Amino acid sequence: MPRLGASPFSFPDFSGATRRLILVNLGAYFGLALLQMAMPVTGAELSSMLTFAPSAFLHGALWQPFTYSFIHFGIFATLFELLSLWFLAGFLESLNSSAWVTGLYAASVLGTAVAATALAVVGSTLGFATLEIPLYGCIGGIFGLLVAIGVLYADMEFLLFFTIGIKAKYMAAMYALITLAMLFGQERMYAFAQLGGAVAGLLYLRLAPRRGVQISMSEKWYGLRNRYYRWKRRRAARKFEVYMRSQTGPRRFDGTGRPIDDDPDDKKRWN
Repeated sequence: MPRLGASPFSFPDFSGATRRLILVNLGAYFGLALLQMAMPVTGAELSSMLTFAPSAFLHGALWQPFTYSFIHFGIFATLFELLSLWFLAGFLESLNSSAWVTGLYAASVLGTAVAATALAVVGSTLGFATLEIPLYGCIGGIFGLLVAIGVLYADMEFLLFFTIGIKAKYMAAMYALITLAMLFGQERMYAFAQLGGAVAGLLYLRLAPRRGVQISMSEKWYGLRNRYYRWKRRRAARKFEVYMRSQTGPRRFDGTGRPIDDDPDDKKRWN
């Protein structure tokens, strides 16, 4: 990976997938806050339904892996998460497509929920209790974006705490070590879920096309269609060759159905 050099601390453009993610999270935060002010009981129940709890998910709350990342509590925690999302997603989007960044974020969010569910199921099967902490917020998706920057742009330098220059690979490694240390505390499920988001982000980097799934699928579709058309032309050329042989004697045709003269020096066959 080429070195990109040092970068001053500045937020990237507020556009594309980054803007959509920020606005959706902000809309969900203020919408839920207004609902809790108007109807506290209903708002609390709705918040509980939309956060992710492995036990609730396993008993039918299948929407929770898709909704928990939009639920935020506390203005300062929400501000920190959304500023981090703006910075990381915007940086990646300036160098990659919007569809790719959206897919990376979604894969990390879903990977966080999968990891929490796996820990709960394994703990229940093996007989050791794991304190279930409902997941909310987009920290798992942010961790996936951070890992992507650490892998793809390892030598890019950022300002940690606005003062200390640190390379992206060290910043990602430091956050991973902090999360690993949390595994030995009471919030081990929360920490394990975040690591699941990071692993999902790594898998997305390795498996997903860099220009986005939609572009890759369209390219595969058009490639398949073109191969079909070429096969039809070759089949038509063979049929026409049989017909011409019966009419004027043996003739040869290329893959597009055009006749090839027996004289190899005849340049007209390339026209």
